[in-house]
Amino acid sequence: MKTRITELFGIRHPIIQGGMHHVGYAELAAAVSNAGGLGIITGLTQPTPEDLSREIARCAEMTDQPFGVNLTFLPSFKAPPYPDYIQAIIDGGVKVVETAGRSPEQYMPQLKAAGIKVIHKCTSVRHALKAEKIGCDAVSVDGFECGGHPGEDDIPNFILLPRAAEELTIPFVASGGMADGRSLVAAMALGADGMNMGTRFLATTDAPIHDNVKQAIVEADERQTRLIMRNLRNTERVMNNAAVEEIIRIEKEKGEAETIDDIRHLVTGVKGRLVLQEGKMDEAAWSCGMVAGLIHDVPSCEELIARIMDEADTIVRQRLLGSLEA
Repeated sequence: MKTRITELFGIRHPIIQGGMHHVGYAELAAAVSNAGGLGIITGLTQPTPEDLSREIARCAEMTDQPFGVNLTFLPSFKAPPYPDYIQAIIDGGVKVVETAGRSPEQYMPQLKAAGIKVIHKCTSVRHALKAEKIGCDAVSVDGFECGGHPGEDDIPNFILLPRAAEELTIPFVASGGMADGRSLVAAMALGADGMNMGTRFLATTDAPIHDNVKQAIVEADERQTRLIMRNLRNTERVMNNAAVEEIIRIEKEKGEAETIDDIRHLVTGVKGRLVLQEGKMDEAAWSCGMVAGLIHDVPSCEELIARIMDEADTIVRQRLLGSLEA
């Protein structure tokens, strides 16, 4: 399947694995890329730029296909050394960067001078238009269904994607609620050039996370996620567990007076690693999309992507074209 996204990134299938903290290691990125998608290493999961350089080198040993690196620009008093992380990406020969969080505008000259293609994650049309204006090559449009941070507008993809298609000239992929061939065909029908998957890639044999997490996703339905940090205007969609119930209790109690310090002990990356790496499922909040309701197995990335493309082909050729012929 050829789309503007496959052409832009030099990949066989219009499927991108989103950056995920403490998940996006070389093993997963290489598996996705080898299967024809675009695998993504999560840059800030690596403690230093030197660690990122080593992770990029590991991934390059596992695949000869294109892969990218995610850089999330965080609101922080002590920002990571982003120029050094970018230099590690450049030195590693990586040609695709997925940016997220705050605008990547101040870092675009360094990225573009190195010939790097930039895809920015956006949760609204206005943010997508800003990304286009500052020179991003593509955007990932994240609907309200997505795991992690869905923004504050609460617009689901059935509205957000066609609105993006009306306004943008650069290619975009759909993110949030993406799981299978139906997702891909629907996303493209609504104007996207492919799809980005996070939660679906968690539930694969290649994801370097604890089996308890994978089974929790398989066993969940679409009603098991919760929204936290709404009071802080940093909304995050997470899988419900004991830690999340405690966060919700604190947030109801504190209301508008809530600060991040009130819940920090339940949302830190250190605690999140206890869930993802050690399978201690109630230790912290962890990002998960409503798409868990569509995930029923734990295949390899190769099996998953092949199945998605076969499903998409069948839907188009038999169901859609067949109905027109009838």
